[in-house]
This record gives sequence, C-alpha cells and structure tokens, in this order.
Amino acid sequence: MSDHAFQLLAIIIYMLAMIIIGWFAYRKTTNLNDYMLGGRDLGPAVTALSAGAADMSGWLLMGLPGAIYAAGLVEAWIAIGLTVGAWLNWYLVAPRLRVYTQISKDSITIPSFLDNRLRDNTKLIRIVSGIVILVFFTFYVSSGMVSGGKFFQSSFGFDYHTGLIIVSVVTVGYTLFGGFLAVSYTDFLQGLIMFLALVLVPTIGIFFTGGIGETIDSIKAVNPEQFSLFASTATAAGIISSVAWGLGYFGQPHIIVRFMAIKSVKETKQARRIGIGWMILSLAGAIGTALVGLAYFQQNGGTIDDPETIFIVMGQILFHPFVAGIMLAAILAAIMSTISSQLIVTSSALIEDMYRALFKKEASDRHYVMSGRIAVLIVAIVAAILGWNPNSSILDLVGFAWAGFGAAFGPTILLALYWKKLTNIGALVGMIVGAVVAFVWGQSALTDVLYEIVPGFIINLILAVIVSLITYKPNTEIEKEFNDTLELLNSEREK
Repeated sequence: MSDHAFQLLAIIIYMLAMIIIGWFAYRKTTNLNDYMLGGRDLGPAVTALSAGAADMSGWLLMGLPGAIYAAGLVEAWIAIGLTVGAWLNWYLVAPRLRVYTQISKDSITIPSFLDNRLRDNTKLIRIVSGIVILVFFTFYVSSGMVSGGKFFQSSFGFDYHTGLIIVSVVTVGYTLFGGFLAVSYTDFLQGLIMFLALVLVPTIGIFFTGGIGETIDSIKAVNPEQFSLFASTATAAGIISSVAWGLGYFGQPHIIVRFMAIKSVKETKQARRIGIGWMILSLAGAIGTALVGLAYFQQNGGTIDDPETIFIVMGQILFHPFVAGIMLAAILAAIMSTISSQLIVTSSALIEDMYRALFKKEASDRHYVMSGRIAVLIVAIVAAILGWNPNSSILDLVGFAWAGFGAAFGPTILLALYWKKLTNIGALVGMIVGAVVAFVWGQSALTDVLYEIVPGFIINLILAVIVSLITYKPNTEIEKEFNDTLELLNSEREK
C-alpha cells in the first residue's frame, strides 16, 4: 500500500467510529432533554474532554504550532490566557450553572436559562440570545466545513467540494441522529486522539533531534529569542489582548452547555481537573511540536512553506504512514468536534429558544426531537452553501465570533449566577451593547491595538449593573431560586 492509502485507511476507520458512536447515542435518545442535554447524565471525563475538544478546533494542532514555529514563545500568551480562562470557567461557572439551570424550570439551553432566571415576560432575552447563537454559529459551522474541505484537498488531493461534503455528511449524520449524547461521546474520543497525537509527536521527535540539550541549542541557533515570552516583538497591549482570549470562555454556549449536562455538582471538580490537565498537556504538546520541528529542520536542512503544517509534516517524518494517518485524523477530529458542538447548540437555539418561545406550541417530545434534527440539517445546509466558495471570507468571522459571544454572554452569565439584582432589562441592554461594541471595535483599526473582547466585555458588565440597579424591583420567586441554588450547591458539595 502507498503512504496515502495507509493514511486514508486511518481516516476511514476514524470516520466509521464516529458513525457507530452516533448510532449508539441514537438508541439512547428518547426525549428532548436527551437530545439537547444528554439527560444531564454525563460523567466527568466525557464532560471534560468533550468541552476541550469542542473548544480547541484546528487552532490547537495547526494555528498554535505554526505561530510558535514562526515567532517563538511570545505567541504562547493566548494559550496562557485560554488556560486561565478555562480554569476560572470550570471553577466559577460550572457548579452554579449545573444547579441553577435545573432549579430554574429545568432550563436546557443558555437562552432559556436567562429567560427563566430573569422572569422575562417579553421573551426578548430568549429570542435575541437565540438569534445571536443562530447567526454566528451558522457562520462558525461554515468555517469548520471550509477547514474540512481544505484538509482533504491539501492532505489527499481531493477536490475541495468533495472534502467539504465528506466532513459535512459524517458530522451532520452523527449529530442529527444522536444529538447531544453523540456530540459528547464523539468529542470525548476526538479529545483523546488529539491528546495522544500532540504528546507523541514532540516526545518521539526529541529522540530524532538528539535529546533535550541538543534540541535547545538547535532552536537557539535559529532564533535566540525563541524561548522568550517577552521577546523584542512583544508589546503590553499585545500581551493583554492575547491573555484576554480567556474572557471568552464565560460566554461560549457550545462549551458551557457541557456544565449543564454533567451528572452532579460534585463531579465538576473532577471534571475540572481532567479538563485542565488535558488542556495544559495538549497545549504543551502543540508548543513542543513546533519547537522540536524547528530543531529538526535546523539540523537536517530545509524548511517548510507553511508553518501551520508543522504538525502534519513532523507526523509524516516520524511515524509509519498509518500512524501518520491517525495524526491527520487528529486534525479532522479537532475540526469535526467543534462543528458538531456548534450544530447541536444552534439546533437548540432554533427549536427551544425561537420556535417554541415564539409559537408556544404544545407538542410531544418526539415532535421537538424531530424538529431538532430538521434544524441540524437546515443549519448544516446553509453553512455548507456559505462555505462552498473556498476563498470565502467567512473564516474572518471566527475570531469575531469568539469575541462576540464572550462580550455578549460572558458578563450576563456571571451576573445571573452571582448577583440576584440582575434584571431582564439590564441583561438585555448589556448583552446587545457588548456585542455591538465587540463588532464595531473588531471592524476598526482599534483591533490592532486591543482585542475587541476587552471593551465589549467591560462595557456590557458596567451597563448591566447600572441599568439593573435602576430597574431592580424585589421578586420573591427570583430570590427564592437564587437562595435555593446556593443551598443545593452547598449540600451537593458536602456529599
């Protein structure tokens, strides 16, 4: 067999595994709660790794190693900010959101939680939140499909559209039938594949470069500042902007929905340890891959045209073609795990937060599960159409989407969980203005000075507090839910 045949075989085995898991999840999905939230029965390991895999996407295996290879550890500030942000998200948001969403009318989506928590009789928060999720995640899903098309094009010489269709059909297939459970189980496996690949490449690679000492010397021969977090190219504003990516975690619906689905509050601590451990080792592996790759090419001559392919190139140099195919599957796993997570959240927003909220239609769970599957299909088709042009500018929206969600939902979620005086008007004003500020800032030259999530997040927080203080009226139901949440949270932790 040729090298490409071995690699393609690994990809086919990986995709078959995804479809089998989707079928297994389909057999376990019986109602809307199962389809949208997995019956709130996820274990800590599945919760942790599925959240991590949904979060990282192809950036972990291509974007970060490419940046480190080209510029050194000065590009690691985003990784540091993301790690701190993820830890704070697990610590501050996960336990409270798990309890509060259950107490507040068993909310199964972020918009429905905000609606129930704030007693928003106008349903504006639910609808606006649903629209924001629907619009931006459709573009986000499309960008993932574009990445999938380009993956097959660059790795196997497939036509771009053929690659896009393959990734779309497999991902939509297991998401559509298996719902949240399929997404979580496949993300768990994909997280394992990503982790093993990122640990193996630098570990094996360092033997090829003569050990730690020789590797470090070779790297310094290329760039004396390669190991410096404060290289001459670093600026204070640049470091703040990079670290500020961590703020985005508090408002990412496809990540924090995992906190709502975990089996119990007690298991959030174990999940946090697993998730942050996975994240630190994976990020270290991505950085190590770039550094070992730099040393390898310094010692053996030559270079690579695109630094973002360093993980792929090193995998093909170091391993048998079948194992190199598994390395390629890790990239595909990163892409598909994010697409599937965003699809199920978008489906939830469309059915639970818009269709159900607007029409108040009383129907069976079977009706809503089927509607959810139709929603997944519709969103996927629209996303595929948007991504049909390989030169589409949709990929430019990915960075904005992270900032937009973080600025729109982040302060709102934190205030809803920790401040009983937050009002529906305060939340709505803060959410809309935060998203608008992030958008306008991101489209201006100011984004070169400071990442747009910083002003968007801060202005949302300030406005939500001020408007809430002006419009606050005591509400016994809201206060009871808030106090009940704290009581249940404390009792769960003591178990």
